[in-house]
Amino acid sequence: MEKKRAAFLTLGCKVNSYETDAMQKLFADAGYQIAGFQEEAEVYVINTCSVTNIADRKSRQMLHRARKLHPQAVIVAAGCYVQTAQKEAAADPAVDIIVGNNRKKEIVSIVEAYLSHKEEQHRETEAYLKDLNTKTEYEPLLITGAAERTRASIKIQDGCNQFCSYCIIPYARGRIRSRALEDIKEEVKGLADAGYQEIVLTGIHLSSYGMDFPESSRPQLLDVIEKLSEIETIQRIRLGSLEPGIMTEKFAGALAENEKFCPHFHLSLQSGCNRTLKRMNRHYTAEEYLEKCQMLRRYFELPAITTDVIVGFPGETEEDFEECRRFLETAAFSQMHIFPYSKRKGTRAETMPDQVPEERKKKRSEILLALEKQMRYNYQKLFLGKKEMLLLEEAVQIGGKTFWTGHTMRYVKVFVPSEGRKDLSNKLAEVRIKETAEFGLGGEFL
Repeated sequence: MEKKRAAFLTLGCKVNSYETDAMQKLFADAGYQIAGFQEEAEVYVINTCSVTNIADRKSRQMLHRARKLHPQAVIVAAGCYVQTAQKEAAADPAVDIIVGNNRKKEIVSIVEAYLSHKEEQHRETEAYLKDLNTKTEYEPLLITGAAERTRASIKIQDGCNQFCSYCIIPYARGRIRSRALEDIKEEVKGLADAGYQEIVLTGIHLSSYGMDFPESSRPQLLDVIEKLSEIETIQRIRLGSLEPGIMTEKFAGALAENEKFCPHFHLSLQSGCNRTLKRMNRHYTAEEYLEKCQMLRRYFELPAITTDVIVGFPGETEEDFEECRRFLETAAFSQMHIFPYSKRKGTRAETMPDQVPEERKKKRSEILLALEKQMRYNYQKLFLGKKEMLLLEEAVQIGGKTFWTGHTMRYVKVFVPSEGRKDLSNKLAEVRIKETAEFGLGGEFL
């Protein structure tokens, strides 16, 4: 008997990517063949995103594309968009099944029940959603492999209690909830046995890991890192996005002593202007944030400090923008992600006065993008002549020549001429950095 096929598409963040990998495993364990999204299948799962209005629109577009290309298939809309736009998604003729957050573990049984009655006429969209505004248990999902072949992102936390004025995620993901420490280690052991050498710890609000556990037995993010460091074949442990408040002397000092920890810190900033930070409902000042950066530079040699910046937030004046720009120069990030503010329906910022015109946002974005390019170059220059250990990923062709690519511990991408070397994927190799380029660093094997 021919196996049924299921295809998947992920929109959004690394947490979504992890959950898609986990859902693929659930279908594979149930006997399904996993197909590419452009291939023929009986079931198509779109794991949606809702971080912006644009993400909502992209989610709808992908659902409609799946329906157009595969009119007879079962189309499943999962994740954040359907969690926040339940009525709209339920009324969409492209969608057969809605599976919200914290119900993804049930997805195979939900689809199987639908398939058993698929031929019934005039079936309404079936919705499987939880109320995430109340205390909810962490949904246990598991992966044994990831789309990337060299590193695996592991979800250890879900939900957010911050309620930044521009953000819908607390409504899409609910309150904070954390995964048991032993469950995390067990999953990573399996990934280590499968050959993965680098682990990236991710979550919706990673810094709050453990805060929902009883205080008497509350693990912290540092405990997770130390526990995973005990797994011999795991060579690197990397962190996803963090809040600056987690950076204490104790935290930084312990990480600096851990040889497996990658000194790459993505510290969420959003603005370098205190007036803007207050309107955003961010819980720190620019001065406090800068102190955290300075602390990291005391504990680590050339730490990669990266961040996100929202440009043109409601009420941002020219003076506010200039204050932010000066702060970014002072902080000297190794990389920045620049986002023009985009209205998000259902957030406080949507109805704030003094919305910034699009043309002004675009101009300010261009200024910061130019600054970002210069700061990234300045940071990469610091590695010229240095020896670095790469985790090699894939061979690529540039100008008719073959290069192996990989990332350093600080997540700087390096290109190394292959010189006939083959089958180096997922191997660690020492290189010397020789040159800088717009796409990364150039090196040579030692």
